[in-house]
Amino acid sequence: MLYSLALLLFTTRYASGAFVDYTLNIVNTQISPDGFSRKASLVNGVFPGTVLFANKGDVLRNTVVNQLSDPSMRRSTTISSTGTVYSNKLPPMKMDQLSLLSVPLLLMQHTNIQYVDGVRSAIVIYDPNDPHKSLYGKHIDDESTVIQLSDWYHTPAPVLGEEYIASGSEPVPDSGLINGRGRYKGGPAAPWSVFNVQKGKRYRYRVVNNGALGYYTFQIDGHPLKIIEADGIAHQPYTVNSLDIHPGERYSIIVEANQTVGNYWIRAPITARRSSNTLEPEFVKAILRYEGAPVRDPTTSKSSGLKLDQNLLKPVENPGAPGGSGPADVVIDLKYGGVSNGQTGWQVNDSQYKPPNLPTLLSILSNNASTNSDFARSENTIVLPFNKVIELQIHGSSNVRSHE
Repeated sequence: MLYSLALLLFTTRYASGAFVDYTLNIVNTQISPDGFSRKASLVNGVFPGTVLFANKGDVLRNTVVNQLSDPSMRRSTTISSTGTVYSNKLPPMKMDQLSLLSVPLLLMQHTNIQYVDGVRSAIVIYDPNDPHKSLYGKHIDDESTVIQLSDWYHTPAPVLGEEYIASGSEPVPDSGLINGRGRYKGGPAAPWSVFNVQKGKRYRYRVVNNGALGYYTFQIDGHPLKIIEADGIAHQPYTVNSLDIHPGERYSIIVEANQTVGNYWIRAPITARRSSNTLEPEFVKAILRYEGAPVRDPTTSKSSGLKLDQNLLKPVENPGAPGGSGPADVVIDLKYGGVSNGQTGWQVNDSQYKPPNLPTLLSILSNNASTNSDFARSENTIVLPFNKVIELQIHGSSNVRSHE
């Protein structure tokens, strides 16, 4: 795959960390990740986009260059680093600076739903004091072990969004991809992604669902998954055969290459709200290939066993809720529901979010906005007192769909 412009990465030391600089070029490129050709918006001309790497304590500085050329996609571009407080609307060039904790993050474009068109990837933050380093030691934890699961659509996201608003019918992916490769029902035999391993080594795979809709059930034939981290939090090792991973979720797993040299299926069937003529959930696959194995598709069968139960995940460090046993200083009750005007949409506490003309963070910086009255009601912005304990009351959904 060709980069539209070379990725720039260099570091300069500062205090206890370093400045890590990337240049991200947002471009329109014709791609066919599942065999269907369409134009997409990409980071540095590839899908998924360039994976960013840094260490805990570093400052990540991204220079984002908006080179979109397609009129249907050339809109105000926003890069969001999920897991941080930074989100900036981008003119042709913008510097975005992040101070990093030890968490895996998602890099996404958020202009309505346009990140679905391809501007999405991962940020990997290494912790020099990783409590689980002994489980994989000097074994493999690099770009080759980042696994990104993506829903993919043959129709551009702005069109899908308009159809959804008009009909209320949630879009269904045409395919699911693993590291940008997959197949759809009735389509060509597009290549699978391949993850190469050496017998006897252990690998830390960082599994990310960077999709918009649907969840995946991830497993590797014949290879247990030892979960050591969930959403940036180190957990006590928990071995399972498979795990469900929803949009925005991240898991780190240790996989030991201790089976007979050969090819093994990596499976991640997608669960969407409904079926379609093109989506084949079982086509979300990749290949785990041992060194010395023939270059061919696996013949392995799906193995059964323990499935992840999130209630059994236990963090290595559990600081407990802030404030001790006393009541919170501020209690905020959040009620969710659909809009009542006959349109498709959602609201929080009877207010549907509408993007302001002046981005919220820019309003704070430029206008010194600091009280609830400084923001429009439709911004759904809540100003909190400093150094106080806040309790959020979140009501569960009645539709029995988790993580939505």
